[in-house]
Amino acid sequence: MLDWNRIDTVLLDMDGTLLDLHFDNHFWREHVPRRYAERHGLSLEAARAELFPRFADAEGTIDWYCVDYWTEQLGLDIGLLKQEVDHLIAVHPHVLEFLERLKQRGIPRVLVTNAHHKALMLKLDRTALHDHLDAIVCAHDFRIPKEDPRFWDHLQTRHPFSSERTLLVDDSLPVLRSARDYGIAHLRAVTRPDSQNPPKDTEEFEAIHDFREILPE
Repeated sequence: MLDWNRIDTVLLDMDGTLLDLHFDNHFWREHVPRRYAERHGLSLEAARAELFPRFADAEGTIDWYCVDYWTEQLGLDIGLLKQEVDHLIAVHPHVLEFLERLKQRGIPRVLVTNAHHKALMLKLDRTALHDHLDAIVCAHDFRIPKEDPRFWDHLQTRHPFSSERTLLVDDSLPVLRSARDYGIAHLRAVTRPDSQNPPKDTEEFEAIHDFREILPE
């Protein structure tokens, strides 16, 4: 259990943490390959064989999260393609209740996301999450992802926080490790970022199945 008397700030990831990662997984594994195959006269299998190694090469970099980068690389309007399947964007269970409890306790709720601004705005428009947050920080403003240790210094400059009294909830193990190395004391992973997939192994990190487990009293 978390000791909420020792937490002054809550940092929250978006995709896979507050929002169901099913949208993103479906988009990159199914929708983009299908549209790419149609564009180039390929089978779906051939499109995946071409695209997936390119995706893997970009993982962990700011380019991986950049709508404009993939639009240029693939010759597809990635922002428009996201709108084609935006009905899959969904908030995880008990997220809004959790955010409301934080508000009642006066604990700042800061969204820290690697999502590109265009993807971020689409998801906020669809979910109205911004109505339940105190601040939103996009890694693209710093041109480095959360996996990079320098991200936290930039965040500290924009939204000062005490590392010892901060909670980060994130579904990415590399991000959690980066935050731990920076000194953020309270960390929680997410066991089921994609509601359509089995629970994931969160390795050395304590994890939540949903936000009911860490609701402040």
